[in-house]
Amino acid sequence: MALNLLPALRGAVAFLTRLPVGGDERAWEAFRRTPAAFPLAGYLVGAIVALPLVLPVPPTAAAALYLATIYLVTGVAHADGLADLGDAAAVHGDAARRRAVLKDSATGVGGALALGLALVALGLGALGLAGPGGVVAFRLAVAAEVGTKAGMALLVCLGDAAHEGLGSKLVDEVSPASLPPVALAALPAALLPPSGSRVALVAALLAGPVVALLVGRWAKNHLGGISGDALGAANELGRVAAVHAGVIAWTAF
Repeated sequence: MALNLLPALRGAVAFLTRLPVGGDERAWEAFRRTPAAFPLAGYLVGAIVALPLVLPVPPTAAAALYLATIYLVTGVAHADGLADLGDAAAVHGDAARRRAVLKDSATGVGGALALGLALVALGLGALGLAGPGGVVAFRLAVAAEVGTKAGMALLVCLGDAAHEGLGSKLVDEVSPASLPPVALAALPAALLPPSGSRVALVAALLAGPVVALLVGRWAKNHLGGISGDALGAANELGRVAAVHAGVIAWTAF
């Protein structure tokens, strides 16, 4: 596994971001077999997107830059997954009907509403981070991203594929036995200094996996299993929940 970790990490960064890391077939195959690469890539993504939170700018500007940086770095593929899942959730019918909607490239009212609400909620959470700003905000943003990616890995390890596609290429390769390395890879995000923010870091880290489990349960009941869109939705919704959980715990404790 150690020999596959670097190419797996490169594959994860290529899959999760638009960063020019040069992902190739070897990196993709290593990534598919190494779910721990999800949270490891989260450290890199989180560190980049959190940079605006430590800039000497007003909180509103820092929050806006944080949002912009997220989608400049990660692209819109995961947001598109959330929109597709929103459309599927709005459909009346069985799992086959909902899966058919996922393949429709047009975005309906359900998808627009899901994506719009997620963006507004993330913006408000970002404003909460940017208010006090500084090192704690940076650490929370990193922990949120690591936890969100750990949630995606959780779905990959525990789920069954809804249909043939991108989701099945990940889900079919691993089993629950891959979860301990995922947890070990994510744990350091909760141990980052300063120690006074430990509760908030734990809250931000755990929110992503909790949301992922909820998304996974919905996908199993309404789609027949995990799809690439479900993974994307878990990423977007997990980030929103993680940022808010971190801010709430930070202000409360």
